[in-house]
Amino acid sequence: MPERAGPGAPGGRPEGYDPYAFEPFAVTVDLAVFTVREGALHALLIRRGQDPYAGAWALPGGFVLPRESAELAARRELAEETGLSDAVVAGLHLEQLRTYSEPDRDPRMRVVSVAYTALVPDLPEPRGGGDAAHAAWVPADGHRDLAVDLAFDHARILADARERVGAKLEYTCLATSFCPPEFTLGELRQVYETVWGTALDRPNFRRKVLATPGFVEQVAGASRLTGGRGKPAALYRTGPATALHPPLLRPEGRPS
Repeated sequence: MPERAGPGAPGGRPEGYDPYAFEPFAVTVDLAVFTVREGALHALLIRRGQDPYAGAWALPGGFVLPRESAELAARRELAEETGLSDAVVAGLHLEQLRTYSEPDRDPRMRVVSVAYTALVPDLPEPRGGGDAAHAAWVPADGHRDLAVDLAFDHARILADARERVGAKLEYTCLATSFCPPEFTLGELRQVYETVWGTALDRPNFRRKVLATPGFVEQVAGASRLTGGRGKPAALYRTGPATALHPPLLRPEGRPS
């Protein structure tokens, strides 16, 4: 078994290098996970069970262990604090959002956080665990933020994540994942309006969706009554495309 490289060895610590010359700091992970439930955008939050900010809402997350990558820590903390199963957590596509490193963001010590985000359909009810006294899906408002006060700088992280997932709907077919297997264009539009927090022009949305190759496919001979006196609406299913060309951009003047 090969020996570990020591000081001065090739690939090891340079001779004379002092690892204690710099003030130590901790690395944490925070997760902004969104889903659409009952026609509204929700974020996954935990109620902190200990100081600082005991009793306050916060994003799931925690400290990265010494022999652990940031992504492994993110999945471990998400499972521990929300009670989501290992299988559910392992299947989530987590996208690294950005690093938050302001010196005073945590009252305990210097803490740098690597934030992740995800927009996922059909997630189960969470339950608190680990350092979290409680976990819940909390409705987000139409201004990219939550109608609650969050611990640390988590309101900023959540707002940045809201912007990221909104942009993801512009370039991918993710929105169809929140629709039934067969859906109307009105149901698809509601997903965009929910995540973007803005109303969309119906004819313009329909034109753009149908002009995007592979986005949706019409179900032959199928329709659904959607209320009112109009004729039944045509049904569609998810098309073969994975990216939208051209992108379905948010309207000018969207919430910032």
